[in-house]
Amino acid sequence: MTRRGLLKGAAATSAMALVSAPAWAADYPTRPVTMIVPWGAGGGSDACGRIISALLERRLGQPFNVVNRTGGAGVIGHSAIATAPADGYTLGLVTVEIAMMHHLGLTQLTYEDYTPLGLMNADSPAITVSSRSDYTDIASLTEAIRTSKPGTFKASGTSQGGIWHLALVGWLQSLGLEGNHVTWVPSEGSAPAMQDLIAGGIDIVTVSLGETKAMVDAGRAVNVALMGSERASSHPDVPTLIESDAGDFSLATWRGVCGPKDMPQEAADKVAAALAEIAVDPEFVDFMNGRGFNITYLDPQAHEQMMAEADEQLAKTMAAAGLIQG
Repeated sequence: MTRRGLLKGAAATSAMALVSAPAWAADYPTRPVTMIVPWGAGGGSDACGRIISALLERRLGQPFNVVNRTGGAGVIGHSAIATAPADGYTLGLVTVEIAMMHHLGLTQLTYEDYTPLGLMNADSPAITVSSRSDYTDIASLTEAIRTSKPGTFKASGTSQGGIWHLALVGWLQSLGLEGNHVTWVPSEGSAPAMQDLIAGGIDIVTVSLGETKAMVDAGRAVNVALMGSERASSHPDVPTLIESDAGDFSLATWRGVCGPKDMPQEAADKVAAALAEIAVDPEFVDFMNGRGFNITYLDPQAHEQMMAEADEQLAKTMAAAGLIQG
C-alpha cells in the first residue's frame, strides 16, 4: 500500500473510532447483561441481586439475568465476576466476603480486582433459634452457652470463615469464650442454614434479619438478639447484644454491585447512575424494608473506600480470632 493509501486508511480508522465510541457509550447496553450472585438461590444476597437486576433492566432497557455461582466459600462466584470480560456485560453482587477470603488463604482476589458501581445494602446479623428451642431469649441462650461444654451447641449461616461465622466467633470472644466453643457447621448460605435450624440439625443461625424473615413470620424461628450498634428500624423489638448485657460486640455485612476491573467508564457511569436512582426507588425501598434488609447506598468512590477500610478492619478481627492463613 502507498503512503497516501496508508494515510487514507488511518484517517478512516480514526473517523470510525470517533463515531463508534460515543455511539457505544450512548447505546449501552445493547444486549443482555449477566448479574452474578456468589451465593445460593433463596438467600439474602440472591434476593438483593434479583430486585436490583429487575430495576436495572427497567432503567437500561436490556435483560439483566441473575446467575447463582456458588461454591468455594464464595470464591467461585467472586472469581467469575473478576475474571469476566471487562466490557460491561457481566456484573456481580460483591459481598463482604471479598474482604475476608484472601486473608483465609482461599484466593488472591481483593476489592482491587473490581470496578465498584454502588453499595446497596449493609446489615448486622441476628442470633436466631428455632421456636422449639429451650432458649428463646438472649439471656437464657447466653447463659446456656456460657455454662455448656465446648461443642454442645452448633451454629451455621455460611461457609467456614465466612462473615456470619466471624460474627459467631466475635460474639463468643466477647463472652470470654473460645471462638470454637460453639461448633460451626458450614453451609452455602442462609437458606440451607435456616432449613437445618428448623429441622433440628443445629441450634443457632447467625445471619441477617432479612434472611430469617420467612421462618420467623411463619412462627418457626425466633430472633433473640441483633449484633448491631443499635436496634434495626425494621425489627424494633429485637434487642442488641450490648443493651442485653450479652456481649460487647457488633458487626455488619454488606452487598454492592461491581464489574470486573477496568470496566469501560461509560458503561460504569450508566450503571452507577441507575443504581443511585434504584436506592431511592419506592419499589426497592418497599422490597428491602419488607424483607428486613437495610438500605445503605454509597456512590462508586465511597463504595471503593468502604471496601478498602473493611478489608483492613476484618484483617485485624480475623487475626484476633485466629482465622488468618499464611
